[in-house]
Amino acid sequence: MHGADRGNPLVEVTKLSYTASDMILSDRDIQTALRTGRITITPKPDLRVQLGSCSVDLRLGKFFRVFNHSQFPYIDPNNPKLSTDMMKGVVVPEGKPFILQPGDFVLATTMESFRLPDDLVARLEGRSSLGRLGIVVHSTASIFDPGWRGVVVMELGNQGRMPVALYPGMRICALTFEELTSPARVPYHKKKSAKYIGQKVPEASKIASER
Repeated sequence: MHGADRGNPLVEVTKLSYTASDMILSDRDIQTALRTGRITITPKPDLRVQLGSCSVDLRLGKFFRVFNHSQFPYIDPNNPKLSTDMMKGVVVPEGKPFILQPGDFVLATTMESFRLPDDLVARLEGRSSLGRLGIVVHSTASIFDPGWRGVVVMELGNQGRMPVALYPGMRICALTFEELTSPARVPYHKKKSAKYIGQKVPEASKIASER
């Protein structure tokens, strides 16, 4: 703390408030939350492999959604039909990889689905080993609201110069968990506007429904 801030009650209160509302669960806390059912991950993760110091790794699923680039001149977010028609689903056969080309952007799911209580937020993080290959797992959507129910849908991108083979079942991303200062008044599963609750496959953007 800077010398000018010492003894300033406003600075002290702000610091305490930030600390109280920004608590990330440790590996011990995650294990306890999974054991008591506060957090549910299905199928159950192998914590010997998937549990980090403050995160849980999730595995890549077999469902992808890709863009039909050549059939549309542009994306109109106000047109719900265009939003779904210009993307197609892909199911990767067992034992085969999905090849993510340089500059490509696709939606993909994790094998695991998860449920959050009304007083926890989850954050989606990439894995360093894949980041070093140019793979990113989200472009903007990294937060899962309290009360979330469903799989993780990743916004996968290849920022490198070479194609990368991604195999269903490989560890692709991680979740961290943060405490709220109090349970959310309207958790995600109770929101009338919740567009992606309970999704099992990657769904196209529903931004047109916000009009």
